[in-house]
Amino acid sequence: MMTSNNISFAWFVTISMLCLLANSQLTTDFYSKTCPNLRTIVRDQIIKVIKTEPRMAASLLRLHFHDCFVNGCDASILLDGADGEKFALPNINSARGFEVVDSIKSAVESSCSGVVSCADILAVAARYSVVFSGGRRYDVPLGRRDGLVANQTGANLMLPAPFETLGNITRKFEAVGLNITDVVVLSGAHTFGKASCATFRNRLFNFSGTNAPDSTLLDSNMVSVLQNLCPVNGDGRQTTALDWNSTENFDNHYFRSLVNGRGLLESDQVLYSSDEAISTTRSLVELYSKNWQIFLDDFKHSMVKMGNIQPLTGSSGEIRKNCRVVNS
Repeated sequence: MMTSNNISFAWFVTISMLCLLANSQLTTDFYSKTCPNLRTIVRDQIIKVIKTEPRMAASLLRLHFHDCFVNGCDASILLDGADGEKFALPNINSARGFEVVDSIKSAVESSCSGVVSCADILAVAARYSVVFSGGRRYDVPLGRRDGLVANQTGANLMLPAPFETLGNITRKFEAVGLNITDVVVLSGAHTFGKASCATFRNRLFNFSGTNAPDSTLLDSNMVSVLQNLCPVNGDGRQTTALDWNSTENFDNHYFRSLVNGRGLLESDQVLYSSDEAISTTRSLVELYSKNWQIFLDDFKHSMVKMGNIQPLTGSSGEIRKNCRVVNS
């Protein structure tokens, strides 16, 4: 007779095998015959948009990240509707790039109608956003299909928040099959892009009831500038660069900032300054702060790993004609 522990283990093995099977169906040459110009089309669109708005590269990468953590990499974040993931707390008034994805999808449809999923477009767009900002080139496995439903509740619960402890962040990564190295590596995406005052103002004035700024913010000049930028009674929508040393380049300056107590978000600085970090993430932060090549290499591996989170393949889901709505 099987015990409850045996049944649970058997179920875990079954789910793991199904996930591996799904992942194995993603291939880098998936569209070689049906849409051979896909990468060129996406590349040209990304080049055009970041020439006029460099920040969009970080926004497109964030869209891919926020999509994969909820329902897997199925483009559910792109769906319109009041109950959509766009209106979850981690995304509302901050997720950007939807119009860019629309433009890419339109260009792809003109060349290969009904063939390429919005989920794959997000993955390829994220890749070129990294590459054209200074990151490493990497091959993107393709073959994802688009989800039929959004999951606003899941987005609220599963996406890491800027105020969370390292333990909570790690558990959210582990829930989707990512490890502690992936936590540090993918957090390095904050080497470009911006954040609003609402995501870090809690650190500036009365942190955890201390009547003082967060003690891990070691740069007093940075504190002063941020306090002026984000007053206590401000609306919280003003933005500033996540990495003050290198605002638009994909490099390792983010990790140097953490070592020097200049991490903008609490969830960034905990990777180096928290008690939990001493035995888990601090050594990786120090490694990446000293060696940008190792960071760039590890980042591309973690991106492929993240892109393999529970993809829909085969006959699951659909290929949306319009990324904002399911097909009629």
